[in-house]
Amino acid sequence: MCFSAGASFAGGALISTIGVLTVRKNNDSSSRVFAAMPLIFGVQQISEGFVWVALQSPGNDLMLNISAYVFLFAALILWPSYVPLSVLLLEKERGGRRIMIPLLVLGLLLSDYYGVRLLSSEVYPVISSHHIKYTGEFPQKWARLVFAGYATATLVPLFISSRRKVWLLGLLMALSCLITGIFYKEYLTSVWCFFAALISIMIYFIIADDSARSKGEDGEIS
Repeated sequence: MCFSAGASFAGGALISTIGVLTVRKNNDSSSRVFAAMPLIFGVQQISEGFVWVALQSPGNDLMLNISAYVFLFAALILWPSYVPLSVLLLEKERGGRRIMIPLLVLGLLLSDYYGVRLLSSEVYPVISSHHIKYTGEFPQKWARLVFAGYATATLVPLFISSRRKVWLLGLLMALSCLITGIFYKEYLTSVWCFFAALISIMIYFIIADDSARSKGEDGEIS
């Protein structure tokens, strides 16, 4: 999705459509935040489409700044907190919730860290090898530790959730991150979103499965 403006816009439209379908399919109030993830992925992809347009059309500095920071807000600030929060809200078992609360705290700390860094640092999106590379003044000294925390906050809750098939989403996200890290390390922030469509489809099927089971249980009760 992240290899051109057209691909980003098309991917964003597709993912947003999946997001709308997922939200409409959901009938459980505890799943609302989780079900909204594809919609956010879609907005994130569309925002990067505008980054492409601005970079390829000199003089659009305002568009570049707004779209880049919208994209980075989702990628760096929103997701570390949003993912553990959404899974925590899904969780029904007390033991699972107890484990997830520290992961949510970790995510909130990472969101604060990235928020401070984005406010205090200049970010320079550049096109490199058909990808967008976001260069900035983030301290490299802590880069690996911060990334390990990011991965922990966004992946571990999915593997410990008691909800059906959520661990499959965690596996897909982990493989996506691993593949991107191996082959596109310098473009991790941008290229990882290539897998957002697959992740969004998985979320749709999780919500659809829960909805079908809920209707089946209601039918049996009645």
